[in-house]
Amino acid sequence: MDSIEGNIRLLLQGKEVEESQDFCDFTLQDQNEVTAKGVAVSTPGEFTPELRENVCFIVAAVLLNSEGHVLMMQEAKSSCAGKWYLPAGRMEAGETIVEAAKREVLEETGMEAEITTLLMVESAAGSWFRFVVTGNVLGGTLKTPACADKESLQAKWVDNLGELSLRGNDIYPLIHRAKQYWERQEDVEPWHPALMPVDKPHTKLLLRLVIAIRKRVNNRVCVLTSDKTATHLPVTEINPVRSLHSTLRKYMTEIFGSDLPPHRPQGILSTELMTSNPSGTHDGACLTLLVPIRKALEEVPLIDKYSWVELPKQLGEELLNRMAKNMIVPLNVIRYWESFA
Repeated sequence: MDSIEGNIRLLLQGKEVEESQDFCDFTLQDQNEVTAKGVAVSTPGEFTPELRENVCFIVAAVLLNSEGHVLMMQEAKSSCAGKWYLPAGRMEAGETIVEAAKREVLEETGMEAEITTLLMVESAAGSWFRFVVTGNVLGGTLKTPACADKESLQAKWVDNLGELSLRGNDIYPLIHRAKQYWERQEDVEPWHPALMPVDKPHTKLLLRLVIAIRKRVNNRVCVLTSDKTATHLPVTEINPVRSLHSTLRKYMTEIFGSDLPPHRPQGILSTELMTSNPSGTHDGACLTLLVPIRKALEEVPLIDKYSWVELPKQLGEELLNRMAKNMIVPLNVIRYWESFA
């Protein structure tokens, strides 16, 4: 069980888990074999993520100056020319999240940025993801109308967004969270530590779960493990045509049966992604999601091939601390969205 404890520690530190192989306990094929009222669940039999073909990874950077003004750019694309938006765009082949964010900031605003943490992960339909980051501006020259190009018309630091014609109102909660993060007072209301994306390639879209529960007999925290092969944290393949909430519910039903214990996805502990070069085959990703169970362990039955592992007291308390307000990077599952590029 040392590997489970070790991987929980690594996740709480924002580091890559140590596993001998890529696990997937509930593939799309498995999901297809699940039946509901005698009708087979409708999911693709196989899905190989390919950047710009059937999966979309977006980066968006929310950068503030010392006065709390946000860095904005004016769009040049014909579909939204003249509108204002955050520096954002699609990841390109061979990029990491940080590389893509720094490139977008430089291309669209002229500024050089240092990315310091993920702020939020957003998902729609299981194959569209937006990674919202923040950081510091290190230098560069703010783009003026004289330097307008196909990337943007200009950029500026903005205090009042209400004075601009925005491309979309979806950026308001992103900016609000960034301002909360930079204005935080750690001694009054702590926030999650800086969380950087893990630069790790995957061939599938995966969701790794840290399902946490308390044991009534000693009040210790336990996490669920899969014993299908080597003991590991449970992993499911993400259904690319359904929401992440749908994927989560289906997998939780596979683990616990139809009488699901009360639970709620808390947020993201890690994001693993590195797109492949044009000839590559690893445009997948793996998100690690913390899911607390709101019942005692003794009241929650399991299906075969899963078991609970009790964590050392201090490690369990550290995991519980991540369930407090602002102590984890939020996952925002969008029902209706426009595919911003």
